Amino acid sequence: MKETVTLLIIDDDADDREMFIEVVTEINSSANCLKANSGHEGLELLKTLEVLPDFIFLDLNMQRMSGRQCLEHLKKCDRTKAIPVIIYTTSNLEEDKIETNKLGAEHFITKPSSLEALKKELESVLSYSWGNVK
Repeated sequence: MKETVTLLIIDDDADDREMFIEVVTEINSSANCLKANSGHEGLELLKTLEVLPDFIFLDLNMQRMSGRQCLEHLKKCDRTKAIPVIIYTTSNLEEDKIETNKLGAEHFITKPSSLEALKKELESVLSYSWGNVK
């Protein structure tokens, strides 16, 4: 894993975003965590960033623009299509895993019920050797 990693969490649940950021910074204190509370906000933020994030963590169940719709936009855009997108959702449905994989998501995490379980899952994802992350 890179020493300094930048992540974008797109999730409409403020508590879930804060818990995610807390665990990521516990794993890697130099991590830069960006956040957006909707798919639209996340896409707009990505347009303005000089340096793109190393990973995007994306909730599926959001108002106005679903995580699926946001994922489709991310994978169609030349600027963002190479960023690994990890689905981070309450869903544990196999059809959601299959559908988001077909849409280009690299990984699927069902939101764990404990901080310790979330930490283990994120450590695994962040230490994996992704194609465009050194």
